[in-house]
Formats: sequence, structure tokens, C-alpha cells
Amino acid sequence: MSAPLTPPPPPHERSPRGGWQPPSAGQVAAASADGPTGPGRTGPAGFAGPAGPGGRTGYGWYEQDGPGMRTELREAAVTAVAVALGGVLLGVLWWWLAPRVPLTGDVVGDNWVVYLKDTEGEQAIGVDGTFTLLALGLGAVSALAVFLVRRRGGVPLVVALGVGGLLGSLLAWRLGVWLGPAQDVVAHAKDVGKGVTFDAPLKLSAKGALLAWPFAGLVVHLGLTALFGPRDPDPFPPVDSYVPQRPDGGAPGA
Repeated sequence: MSAPLTPPPPPHERSPRGGWQPPSAGQVAAASADGPTGPGRTGPAGFAGPAGPGGRTGYGWYEQDGPGMRTELREAAVTAVAVALGGVLLGVLWWWLAPRVPLTGDVVGDNWVVYLKDTEGEQAIGVDGTFTLLALGLGAVSALAVFLVRRRGGVPLVVALGVGGLLGSLLAWRLGVWLGPAQDVVAHAKDVGKGVTFDAPLKLSAKGALLAWPFAGLVVHLGLTALFGPRDPDPFPPVDSYVPQRPDGGAPGA
């Protein structure tokens, strides 16, 4: 006389305390051998669990989330170009708002010599400070614009924001120098005459100011993402929040 057959255990057993228990290795193998068992689950390829919002699996091994690497790289390239073009605005503002350094020319023998009109003036420091403050402001604005356009972010987008800010700073620097007074101060002194005050060429002495835009952009974008960025749903519900149900639909003990 053969022994009575024992029915297999259910795929998801509950602990005596009522908490949810993950499937064992044998149950996963059985589920894989049996093939698909429901929406969001896979057969021999792997156990993915029920599908969650946005097509993301609940507690499985495979996750498909985000627009894809190719789309992210394309968006990052567009972002870098758009941010870099903002350097035109920075260059114009720097040329317009930066203080002027006064110079004067004189003739010593047969040679022209150019001097600072105000030897104790701080206009040269003000030129660098103006560029730095404008770059910090535009870095914050560009980070806010990028965050509003694509809240989910991503590593390619952050890298594009930093690279675009650096390229924009370089473009602004060269554009401001080009828009400013002539670079040949001796020729300029000869044109205006001996003892006449004229403006020195626009010059960025502190090259570290070129990093102000990418630094501000990355910091502001990181803060916005941390405070207001989207949150991924928790694939595992808390154990304490699970309430076991009786086969007839009622609560236990009812």
C-alpha cells in the first residue's frame, strides 16, 4: 500500500507571526520550470515577481527603468550644448558690468611706456570678482533649468551639466576679452596721446574663476535632486504592515 501523496506547499508561505516570507530556492526553481505563472513573472529566464508602476518589477532579479542609455546620452549632448551657449550671455554681462582699469601712456626717450593711472586701485580684482559672481549665478540658473526639464537626472546628465558649464565659462572669457578694449596697450596709448587715460584690456587673472559655473551647477542640481527628485517605490512592503487573510476573506480571529 503506497503512502498518501502530500500536496506541495504554496509558493509563498506565511510565517507563524503573519509576516511575508520570500520564496525558497526550490520554489523559485519550480516556478521557473513551470513557466510563466502570472503577470510580470518570467519562466526559465528568471523570477521577476509582480510588475510595479512604470513596468518595474516588484522584487525580482531584472529591472527595466529609465529611458535607456542611448536616450540619456542624446539628452546629455543637447544639455551640454545648450548650457555652453549660455556662455555668450555671461561674456556680454562680464564685459558690460566689469569695472574698468585706467591706464595712461608716456614717452621715455624714444619709447612709449604705459602706467596704471591708479596704482592703489582694486579694479583688477573687481574684474575677476564680477566674472566669478556672474558665473555662480548662471550655474545655479542652468542647474534649475536642467532639473525642471528632466527631473530624473542621471549620470550622463550631470556630467553634461558640468562639461557645458566649463565650456560656457571658456566661451564667456574669450568673448569678453574680444568685446573689451584693444589688447595692444602701447598702440592704444599712441592713438589717444600722451597723458590721456584709457581703459586696459579686459583680463581674467584668476583662472580658477572658470570653475565657478560648473561647480555651482553641480551643487545646485545635487541639492534639487535630493530635495525634490522622484523617489523609487519600495519593492518590498514592510512586514509589520501585512495583515493575513482567511481563505473566506475575513480577518483572522473574526
